[in-house]
Amino acid sequence: MKIEIKISKKPINYVKAMTFLSKRVKEIQEKKKSELIWLLEHQNVYTAGTSSKKQDVLDQNIKIVKTNRGGKITFHGPGQIIFYFAIDLNKRKKDIRWFLRCIEKSIIDTLDAYNIKSKNDKKNIGIWINHKNKEKKVASIGIKISKWIAYHGYALNINIDKKNFNKIIPCGLNNKEIINLTEVKKIKFNKIKEKMIKKFIFYLEN
Repeated sequence: MKIEIKISKKPINYVKAMTFLSKRVKEIQEKKKSELIWLLEHQNVYTAGTSSKKQDVLDQNIKIVKTNRGGKITFHGPGQIIFYFAIDLNKRKKDIRWFLRCIEKSIIDTLDAYNIKSKNDKKNIGIWINHKNKEKKVASIGIKISKWIAYHGYALNINIDKKNFNKIIPCGLNNKEIINLTEVKKIKFNKIKEKMIKKFIFYLEN
């Protein structure tokens, strides 16, 4: 079965998305459904991964949704593309580092298509851009493996309202900044979703 591609136009509730994704993982394990790539934007939400800490929350009034993905606390909202997947590593490589590298390369190549240079960081997972002599985070990655089905995904900042990140220490990095692609290039990132999908599949299959 081919990978199903799903692109949602309206912002999706985070809990509903997680319910759908978890169900799909089970269906893949039972060989009832195909693998999935799902691009969307979320309604405003703070999510906490498996290694999140209480001290990463600066505003105690915000509601936080706990999730089983790796990583710490982050914010999702309109203006940020979420790239979810449910991929069967049983039929590829049972190698989490290889899979993570596929994700990183696909993001780096996508941004390179817009002449934006970016890089990964072995210590601080995610994709980073050097902007005004500072390393700033443009994409966050969080994955979970269940019986070698890899799921969750990454978030790429296009023009998200960064004020919401002030209420937390994003990804536990209190001395690092978040950046939008629109700060780097004053353009419309047309066809970026198609590029994200194409690059990810390329590295997955090669």
